[in-house]
Amino acid sequence: MSSAVTAKKTITKRFQRTALFGYIGLLTLMPLWMFVFFPRDGHSIGFIFALYILPLLLPLKGIIQDKPYTYAWANFIVMIYFIHGFTLLWVAQDELIFVLLELLFASSMFIGCTYYARHRGQELGLKIGKLKEELAQEKAAHEYHKK
Repeated sequence: MSSAVTAKKTITKRFQRTALFGYIGLLTLMPLWMFVFFPRDGHSIGFIFALYILPLLLPLKGIIQDKPYTYAWANFIVMIYFIHGFTLLWVAQDELIFVLLELLFASSMFIGCTYYARHRGQELGLKIGKLKEELAQEKAAHEYHKK
């Protein structure tokens, strides 16, 4: 591959920065929130870690290695933080600033990851075929082997 093909466009860099802002924000916010400012009584540290921090560590290696596919599937993880944040909007008014920060970081990560994966994948020539096209190819291959 030539460097022109793998060079990141400005829009791609902007989405990556947006994704990283959200990701690093959540990685910083969640431990501070759950262990320092509003410790959760009645739950073990291990449980809180497994529920709120461990999911964020799963895409860390792929994000460090700058893999577009990791950015794409990291959106499944960020949904945990959307659900958590929107739920706490109703039930935890005393933690409102943390809830709003969580929603800000989760939104940034979601938008950044979505569009970074799309733009970077296009720059690298990665393509996920449309189901209709893939079914047609499978059918053609199957018909070919029948002959």
